[in-house]
Amino acid sequence: MNRRKFIKDGALGVGGTALAGVALQETNLAAQRVTKWDRAADVVIAGAGCSGLCAAIMARDRGASVLVVEQNHDIGGHAMVSGGRIPLGGGTRLQKKFGIADSADQVYLDHTDPKNLELRYSDRDLVRVWADENAATFDFLLDNGVKFEEVMPTLVNGGTVPRLFRTQVFSDDLKETINGSPGSGLVRALEKSARAKGVQILLRHHLTRIVRENPSSGRVQGITATVDDKPVNIQARKGVIIATGGFTSNVEFRRTFDPRLTEEYQVAGEPWSKQPADGELLAMAIGAGLWGTSNVASERGRSVTKTRHIGARYGYENLRWNPNSPMFPLAGGSGLTVRSFQDVICVNQWGLRFWNELDDTYGFLNACLSRHANAGKNGKTNGGGPIWAIFDADAVMREEWDPKPPNVDPNGWFYSADTIAELARKVANPYQSQPMPPRALEDTVAKYNASVDAGKDPEFGRPGLMFKIQKPPFYAAWSTPILHDALAGLRTNRRSEG
Repeated sequence: MNRRKFIKDGALGVGGTALAGVALQETNLAAQRVTKWDRAADVVIAGAGCSGLCAAIMARDRGASVLVVEQNHDIGGHAMVSGGRIPLGGGTRLQKKFGIADSADQVYLDHTDPKNLELRYSDRDLVRVWADENAATFDFLLDNGVKFEEVMPTLVNGGTVPRLFRTQVFSDDLKETINGSPGSGLVRALEKSARAKGVQILLRHHLTRIVRENPSSGRVQGITATVDDKPVNIQARKGVIIATGGFTSNVEFRRTFDPRLTEEYQVAGEPWSKQPADGELLAMAIGAGLWGTSNVASERGRSVTKTRHIGARYGYENLRWNPNSPMFPLAGGSGLTVRSFQDVICVNQWGLRFWNELDDTYGFLNACLSRHANAGKNGKTNGGGPIWAIFDADAVMREEWDPKPPNVDPNGWFYSADTIAELARKVANPYQSQPMPPRALEDTVAKYNASVDAGKDPEFGRPGLMFKIQKPPFYAAWSTPILHDALAGLRTNRRSEG
């Protein structure tokens, strides 16, 4: 957001074109006028993650009263359990401290370079505004108590100038940091500053409606949030800011971008926080539109990523759940961090290898997202189903794993057996649509072992075959990809207005 112009001109209207057939129920609700406001503030913000907290502080700095609603029982959103990686440049204080010359123009050029396959689909107008605000935004974070690791920044996103800094973990208290992740230092510092400046934060308030004068015209007047199944109407005298995060947790919504993203895929940040697309759906119900949708399926960036932590439901790249975390009972297991995929083979739910396991490109991910061996005849052909990493006792020794709880979750996400056939018979999972055929898995392992002997992988071209799978016990660990970032959202103008 442009700091200098924020809320200067009053209400934030919602424009754009409604999408036919989307969120019809919410449109009907929007037509019902609010006769009584339970609360009021100049600016009402949905979402107390990084974006929402920054917006709240900015509004208070400009003299507005601010109320934030958050559906979770605590603030922070996905940022709380993130790696705290902040890729801002343009000449920040810390860049200057390390002698790095940078400019807003260079930030813009790096993020619109047509050779940059990850960023070339971005809206140039929005990138220009963002580039101009990079240094001011970084300084804003410092001014509001965010502490960074003071080490030389690194390159990120194909940039030409080092810009990536990481925030410090907020404290040693897992009740504060949730999982001890660096992102806690970002959002807890912002929360502290926001509360000190008088921002009201209402937790366990689920956004259910954006109130507009008319269903598709007029000013946005406020929101309705639900707490304990009771609606709370909150008037926004100057504007409503939607900062609800994204849509990765909403299966049907994410499938509008890629129909293969069915229910089996784990989502980064869960089970701590979800991104159910509430902000997008409710804004679209009163006339907003989506933008930047090509980024989701461009096969660049971090829309979908390979998991690094196998044998547990959640294997977010920067997050391995701590058994002492207050969220661990929901997480179920920490996962086994794979140092080298030379130590495993990956099979689909039919017990078949399907790609070179060492590949970290979208080639591997596309293979994971595709159903193999059913010829599209079982009535459910989108989505790839579970992916299982298969390995043996020798691999456990090489990787220095301890394949027992709490490192793994035996309740549907990790199995062991003395034979390959017995292992296949044990595999069961909410997303395993049929039992894994024991003979198929036996044949897969035997064929792979023969490839190791031959020194080449004729099926998938995996290089440097090193280790057979031959020493019991044998293991099957959940290794299904992660939906990582929501790379699209609501259409906005250069002032972050819808």
